Amino acid sequence: MIIPDIDAFEERAAIAEHDGGLSRLEAENLAARVQGFESAEAYWQWLADYVVNRNVP
Repeated sequence: MIIPDIDAFEERAAIAEHDGGLSRLEAENLAARVQGFESAEAYWQWLADYVVNRNVP
């Protein structure tokens, strides 16, 4: 089971965007893949499902 680390995601995405010159979407996709998600979309969907259902998918 993958449980996202929001702080690590945000930090990695910010560094990749600022220092790496990636777009925000590219940086978020990279940060999501590092945590085992296919994309930033999959990462955010996991979090949305968690908030709505109040349990780990």
